[in-house]
Amino acid sequence: MARTDYDDDFDSDDTAQGDPPQWRRRLVTWTLAAIGLGLGFLIPYTLYLNHEVGERFDQLRWQIPTRVFARPLELAPGVAMGPETLKTELDAAAYREGDGRRPGSYARDGRRWRISSRGFDDIDGTVPARRIEVVVSGGRVSSVRDAGTKRELKSARLDPARIATLYGQKQEERRLVNIQEVPELLVTALQAVEDRDFAHHHGIDLSGMARAAWVNFRAGEARQGASTLTQQLARSGLLGIGREQTWSRKFNEILYAMLIEARYDKDVILEAYLNQVYLGQRGAQAIHGVAAGAEFWFGRDLADLSPEQIALMVGIVRGPSYYDPRRHPERARERRDFALGEMHETGLLDDAEYKAALEAPLGVTEKPGSVAANRFPAYVDLIRRQLAREYPADALAGAGLRVMSSMVPSAQAQAEGAVVRTLESLDNDKRPPLEAGVVVTDVHNGDVVAVVGSRNVAVHGFNRAIEAQRPVGSLLKPFVNLLALAQPERFSLASWVDDSPVTVSLGRGREWSPKNSDGRSHGSVRLIDALAQSYNQATVRIGMQVAPERLADLVRTLAGIEAEPNPALILGSLDQSPYAMAQLYQFLASGGEIQPLHAVRGVVDADGRTLNRYDKAPAPAQEGDAIAARLITIALQHAVTNGTARRLMADGLGRLSPAGKTGTSNDGRDSWFAGWTGDHLAVVWVGNDQNESTGLYGASGAMRVWSSMFSRLPTSKLEVGDEGIEWHWVVGSNVRDAQCPGARRFAFVAGFAPPYSPCPAPEPVEPESGGWRDWFGFGDRDDEPEPPPQQQPTGEEL
Repeated sequence: MARTDYDDDFDSDDTAQGDPPQWRRRLVTWTLAAIGLGLGFLIPYTLYLNHEVGERFDQLRWQIPTRVFARPLELAPGVAMGPETLKTELDAAAYREGDGRRPGSYARDGRRWRISSRGFDDIDGTVPARRIEVVVSGGRVSSVRDAGTKRELKSARLDPARIATLYGQKQEERRLVNIQEVPELLVTALQAVEDRDFAHHHGIDLSGMARAAWVNFRAGEARQGASTLTQQLARSGLLGIGREQTWSRKFNEILYAMLIEARYDKDVILEAYLNQVYLGQRGAQAIHGVAAGAEFWFGRDLADLSPEQIALMVGIVRGPSYYDPRRHPERARERRDFALGEMHETGLLDDAEYKAALEAPLGVTEKPGSVAANRFPAYVDLIRRQLAREYPADALAGAGLRVMSSMVPSAQAQAEGAVVRTLESLDNDKRPPLEAGVVVTDVHNGDVVAVVGSRNVAVHGFNRAIEAQRPVGSLLKPFVNLLALAQPERFSLASWVDDSPVTVSLGRGREWSPKNSDGRSHGSVRLIDALAQSYNQATVRIGMQVAPERLADLVRTLAGIEAEPNPALILGSLDQSPYAMAQLYQFLASGGEIQPLHAVRGVVDADGRTLNRYDKAPAPAQEGDAIAARLITIALQHAVTNGTARRLMADGLGRLSPAGKTGTSNDGRDSWFAGWTGDHLAVVWVGNDQNESTGLYGASGAMRVWSSMFSRLPTSKLEVGDEGIEWHWVVGSNVRDAQCPGARRFAFVAGFAPPYSPCPAPEPVEPESGGWRDWFGFGDRDDEPEPPPQQQPTGEEL
């Protein structure tokens, strides 16, 4: 009975008919439901990821940072250039000493240099690579020849140094390369080590996974990965590198890889990988791509890598931190040798090449190559400011642009060195901490060739060259005199000026009575001497005649400086930065041209097209401006030879015939110097951030920085032209002959010299009594010869 009941409950009829039991039907139902739910989720999710792939993959190339380059080095016969300066320029551009035949190398044989350039895109177009021979002698370039044909060249330009990288949200350094630019050995070695079946799989490689598992099992450690190159690209480029590995992340990685393979061909994927692969870290700066990696580890271009260097770079792809050859050379060598073994096994290296590569050193540079982050914060700060109007920060940082700047690496190095050396020599216990700001320009075109914003030249922070607003003092005096000399019928360098005490009414019963810095009055002095000696009283008298309002208009026109037109402006009661004063003095140094200063020559996009240019040639100087600027230059050359800047002569800089003006604010809080040669202008400020007295004058502080810099900087002698100027010998207020007693030579605006009058005849002198001689008959005797006439001075030539 029990048996019958059991059989009835079992539903024997269903079994007899071959139908599955109830639990099997439920399993099938659940499975189908799960598949349906999975597909319902997976299909939309896959479509979503496909959309993400389309957007993110295409954006990979736009993650390239903007790179900032110095001015290309132009070599031409006659250019001021010493051997040390040439080496500084080549080293800054990551040239290495070698045979001078491989691109990016140079060889030196005495005065002769053989240089092989790389070629580059500049604002004027593409400059091809070439090999040249340069002879440097006597502080100048003697000749430039084509190394192959030996033909004389008028000039040659070398690729510029990279001086900074402007990043977006991520500090990632990379250089975009086409796959055709990558050495074939690197491409094939990468596949041999990381993904042998790359050409055949569809994003994931099941056989590769099995092979990796077997290799790792035999080695007893993780020696080989199972991810394809496409998976690695998806992981670092789309998912982001360095995150914790999870099942969901791995699942997304596989889907991404398959979708990438479905959308793009192998060459596109491989090129993206070569530009995206993570190869190292320096601080907050991530190194991505094989081109940046070659520079970072070896200081070389891709084309210059040796087989063992290629093997090392391919090897550290697995773990740039773990296999860091600078910190862990033994690990790096083991990994490199493993990569070399894979290259040998797949036939990429023959036996001899493999053996030689195993014996070779790692070949990494002691310090990271030229991909280092911004080393010139003050200069790059100026670049950012000048580009800000046309390029928002985000657009500038992520578009792979090339900013072609005006910096001259050798000038920057000399400016930085001069600041550090001089301030260290001035430091003492009685003086507050000193700081400095320096701006150096090219007098021919307004290029800013160097900027120093702090004595700690590589530290990011307050940029004193641009941001410091300090009383400029006597630096305005040349412009007071410029306005006077623009009226040649009233003033000249030979004009007499009263340097006695002066009082100026300020209205409402107030008066101003400035004194000279030495506390003395000097009577009637020539205008040129009043400027050279920086006499306050004489300058105030001149300034009140030309009017403070005109001085305020002048500085606004020349440098965009807004100033209150009060009498104190005459003596520099104006707070300005070294950069603003460099813009003002550029007018004098350029010979009367209004040259807007610029740190950026132009911007080139990732395809080599010039987007903007900022180095337009300035308008020629107006005749009157040029003449007045020449006269002030002559006066400030006199300040160097006979005035407040005469210490430059003792420093041996008389060979440059420089012009310059010292400046000191009240109580010695600010020390200034503005000076120029035939090629360069530099404005220097030295002071204390808390506005404490330093005890320094312009000549004892800022001018010492200037002197230290120009003692080493190759530059031309300052020669003032005679256009619109005529020179005359003057005595008193008249033009005289050079032989006249007390005659002195001055420059005048042509046609405005004072009237000529001959030397006055000497007044007759009554014969004096012979005195005691007459007593003894020793008076005048016809047979005694007359003494020769004394030679009269011919005057002082300025």
